[in-house]
This record gives sequence, structure tokens and C-alpha cells, in this order.
Amino acid sequence: MTSISTYIKNDLAARLRSGRALPASLTLDALAHHYDVSFTPVRHAIAELVKEGLLQKGSNRRLTPVKLPVSTKAGAKLDACEPSSLPKPPQDPYDGIVNDLVQQSLQGEAIYLREEATAEKYGLSRSAIRHIFHRLAGEGMLNHIPRHGWQLRPFRQSDLEAFIDVREVLELKALDLSRDQLCNEQLQRMLEANTQPSSSPTAPPRIDESLHSYLIEASQNVYIREFFERQGRYYRLLFEWEDRDRSTALETARQHREILAALLNQDWARARQELSYHIRDHHPVFSQIAQAVNSNHKHTANPGDPA
Repeated sequence: MTSISTYIKNDLAARLRSGRALPASLTLDALAHHYDVSFTPVRHAIAELVKEGLLQKGSNRRLTPVKLPVSTKAGAKLDACEPSSLPKPPQDPYDGIVNDLVQQSLQGEAIYLREEATAEKYGLSRSAIRHIFHRLAGEGMLNHIPRHGWQLRPFRQSDLEAFIDVREVLELKALDLSRDQLCNEQLQRMLEANTQPSSSPTAPPRIDESLHSYLIEASQNVYIREFFERQGRYYRLLFEWEDRDRSTALETARQHREILAALLNQDWARARQELSYHIRDHHPVFSQIAQAVNSNHKHTANPGDPA
């Protein structure tokens, strides 16, 4: 994946070589604002562009483009090794940050996150990090503590088990309430969207999680819907992360197909049984992590501490 600094460097290089429009100013502050990042990736990009002879620093330390040969200007044929179009921006940093925070959350520690340090770590501006933090607060991953900043929600196996207890009751109830509202065409679409890979033994399966939200919406029960909207977001992030484990993802796709096949056949007893099994017995990764965390806590405890 292209880093932020590499993208900035490649974007500016393409503009300088082809004569395309540059950001309004080449100052450090203006470029950081233009790309919505911190100063660090801009500094790295500028250093590379100066080294390659595309930018130069004047006696007043201001950056100016180096005058290039006419053959590289706009309207002329570009060298084969030079980019003919502007590079695409790197992927949304949200996914990478979520992945890191989930793994920290799974350590079971309620740590505090500083906007400035996190922005520096990921090469983003503080405003961009603040936007992501607010988004994660809405998902239940972070809590905003007045005068203290952002606190990462720690994973607790006991919390997961309590959530699963309530989730099982409410989703089974949603299934019962939604029987007359289910559409076979939508069920068939979801069945086909959960597939095992056939092209390669290492290829990831396709997973469609929309079955759960479909049953909840079809139940037309506002209290069931509100529970999952308020309490389910944090665990949804964890479950999506857990499905990155290939064996878990394969089992997720298989279990979804079993539930959907039973619904299509209107075999309600089997559908309830398969749904219950899927909800209750499908979190091996979390169980292993909880065991590892508990074991680590025991090893690091003081000899006089109670076990």
C-alpha cells in the first residue's frame, strides 16, 4: 500500500514534470493543509523531490520548482518512465487505524490516545485524526473523556459473553417476527454472496453479513433495532476483524449458507438452530486471545497478589 509521503511525493512529481497545476503554495504549512496530513510526510516528500532535482530551496528557504527541459512540459510527449496521469491517493487510513486499535483493545487495557501523537504516527493532520476518532466513538470503540482525551474501549471476555447472551435472544426473536416478511429473492442473493473460494486454496471467501441486519429490520421491532444500533457497533467491528482469520472466515460463510438455506426452505426449527449456533459458538479467535491475555496477566502479577 502506498504511504502518505510516497503519494505526496509522486503527486507533486507528476505535476512538476507534466506542467499540471500545483497547490497554491509550496510552503510546509500549505502543503500539509492541501493534503490534510501532518508536517512529517510533507517533509519526507519534499526531501525526496529536492534530491531528485524537481524542487529547490532558495536563499530564503522558500521552495520553487526547478525549470525542466521543454520536452517534459505540458503538451510534449512524456518519457516512458514518467507518469502519464496523477497517482491515486492511498486508501482511507480508517481501516488501518481500526485494525491497530482492535488489536490494542484485545489486550484488555483501557489506554488513552493523544490526537497529536496518533496524527504523527499515521502521518495525518490532527483534524483528520479527530474526525476518525469521532467516527470510532460513534462505533463504540472510543470514549471521549472530558479533560483527558480519548480512551480506547478494552475488550472483556465477560462483556462479549453477556452481549452474545442478549444477542441470541433478540436475533431469534427477530427471526420469529420476520417470517412473513422475508423475501426469497433477497435470501437467495445473500446465499450466493457467501461463497467458498474456488480459484485458490489460499483465496479468502466472500462474506455477506447483511443477513443479521435484514432479520432485525424485517422484525419491525423498534426495541430490537435500538439494542443493536446502540450496543452492537463495537462488536461488529471486532467480528469484522475476526473474519480476517481465513479459517474463521470460511466457517462464517458456511454458517451463513446453512441459515439461509433453512430460511429458503421455511424450515424454521433448523433456521433457529443454525442461527443460535452461529451466534454462540463462532468466536474462536476471541477465546484464544482471552486465554492468552489472562495467562499473561497471571505471569506478570506480583507474587503477593491474589490469583
